[in-house]
Amino acid sequence: MNPTLPGPVSSHGTVELKIPGRAEWVAVARLAVAAVASRLRFSVDEIEDIKLAIAEACTNSIQASGGEDAGEIEIVCDAIETELRVTVRDPSTGPHETAKEPSGIVEGRTEALGVFLIRALMDEVDYTTDPQRGTELVMTKHVSA
Repeated sequence: MNPTLPGPVSSHGTVELKIPGRAEWVAVARLAVAAVASRLRFSVDEIEDIKLAIAEACTNSIQASGGEDAGEIEIVCDAIETELRVTVRDPSTGPHETAKEPSGIVEGRTEALGVFLIRALMDEVDYTTDPQRGTELVMTKHVSA
C-alpha cells in the first residue's frame, strides 16, 4: 500500500454540517459532501454527481420555504466502505418536490427537475415529512469500483 495515498475507508465515518438555508451557502454543502465522498472509492464523475445531488437537495429545501431563508439545513454524511449516505433535513413542512419516478416530471414544471436529477444521480432516494420535525431526504450512492 502506498503510504502517501489515503486507503479505503473500512469503518463508519460520520460528518455533520449545518448551514443557513440560503442559496449562498449551497456551495459550502457541495464542497463538504464532495470532501467526504472523496474518502471513498468514487470516480471523479461520481463525486460530481453527488455534488449536483446535494446542491439540488439544498435548493429544494430553500424553494420549499418560498425561496426565503429556509432556517437551518442539516446535512449528515455517513461514509461506509460500500456507500455514502447523505441525509438533508430542513424545518420546512411546506411542499417539497418529490417526484416518485424519473418520468414523473410534468412538462412545464421546472421545479421538479431537481428531484428528477437527484433520483437519476443517486442509487436510493427517500423523502419523509413530519409536521413537527420538518422534511428529511436520504440519498445513497453505492461505491461501484
